[in-house]
Amino acid sequence: MRFLKFLLGLAMLPAAAAVTATFADLLMNLPSSGGGIPPGLWWFAGGFIFWLVLWVGLPRPARTYVLAHELTHAIWGLAWGARVSRLRVHAEGGSVNLSMTNMWITLAPYFFPLYTIIAIIVHFALQLFVPSAAAYEPFWIALVGFTWAFHVTFTLSVLMQRQPDVMEHGRIFSWTLIYLLNLAGLLVWILAVTHGAWLHWLGALGTHLFSAYAAVARWIFSAFGAIGKK
Repeated sequence: MRFLKFLLGLAMLPAAAAVTATFADLLMNLPSSGGGIPPGLWWFAGGFIFWLVLWVGLPRPARTYVLAHELTHAIWGLAWGARVSRLRVHAEGGSVNLSMTNMWITLAPYFFPLYTIIAIIVHFALQLFVPSAAAYEPFWIALVGFTWAFHVTFTLSVLMQRQPDVMEHGRIFSWTLIYLLNLAGLLVWILAVTHGAWLHWLGALGTHLFSAYAAVARWIFSAFGAIGKK
């Protein structure tokens, strides 16, 4: 099973490249009133950088991250039908008891940015009751950048350590899946607050996926062809 997950991790690498290319395209096409770098990109980058400044210059809110980490385990556990109990949170770590677990429950905290999701929910809730909230789109783009930066910095810091959650499924598989779902999720979060053209970007992702896997297929056939000539 570990070897199969290793192969699956390698097979997901072209998909990760395709999502990266689509995300780069999206950033360069955020809401803009003219040429040059889109203002939406500045807002996203501003929110991201603002968190980095806080990360470097202030005490890190480890307990806030641990709370999100354990709550994410619990939320995904509930979604899969597990019984959840005894959630504990402290600055050095936390835990939650689950009656069952699987790959998604185990790895969810590394690709599911809980505070970004909360921001998206608040965004949609406000739009239901305050129609003028749509006018503050730059703020929501910045908030996505800020909360996602919070998630990424803490995720990277814990992944630098030997995480049982990751080791259980293998590094190549876990890291590739985490990267892929983080960036795919970010595409969704940005489109959600900018009212993006979902079908357009789904098509763009499909094009990048086809190109990435076609390039891999050409490389494989070329490699086998070279071997056959020897």
